[in-house]
Amino acid sequence: MTRFMLAYVAIVDPMNRWIGRLVMYGIFVMMAILLWSSFTKLGSDLGLEINPSLWTLEMAQFAMVAYYILGGPYSIQMGANVRMDLLYGEWSQRRKAQVDAFTVLFLIVYLVFLLWGGWDSLMYSFKYGGERSSSVWRPYLWPIKSIMVFGIFLMLLQAVSEFFKDILRLLGHDMGPKDVDPRDLETSDSTETRA
Repeated sequence: MTRFMLAYVAIVDPMNRWIGRLVMYGIFVMMAILLWSSFTKLGSDLGLEINPSLWTLEMAQFAMVAYYILGGPYSIQMGANVRMDLLYGEWSQRRKAQVDAFTVLFLIVYLVFLLWGGWDSLMYSFKYGGERSSSVWRPYLWPIKSIMVFGIFLMLLQAVSEFFKDILRLLGHDMGPKDVDPRDLETSDSTETRA
């Protein structure tokens, strides 16, 4: 079982790190969409025969959803999620692993229900000939729902990976300190050896 957990972590963590790093640049997509919206509104106000785009607000919202949902697994991996640090920060690595191994189970259950609901909503979009938004632009909703389901699935995989890492820490495996990117440790180690 230990070998399975190590293999699982070795596959899921790099995959979510890569996706998270890629999606991180989605902020520029959102900025471009909103900048285009501002330019078209300004051009229209100045009488430049430019019609304000109907699609920009909703497209920016879709981009934000993709940015948030697909970046979630990376955020979980880096420990960038919100937590009450009143006691947690003073605990030993072992104590953190014990508490996190218990509390991550609640996240896993929540993500299973969220995935189930997301899947039902996605199937509804396909079943009725392509559900559309009620806005003037009326885009199909299945693309963003597909991204949401995929992102929730990735978050579920990462939550299980965090559970496995906590169990492995409790079994004595060196999984590195909690809430630290292992590559940051490699960088600091190489800097210390140069000094």
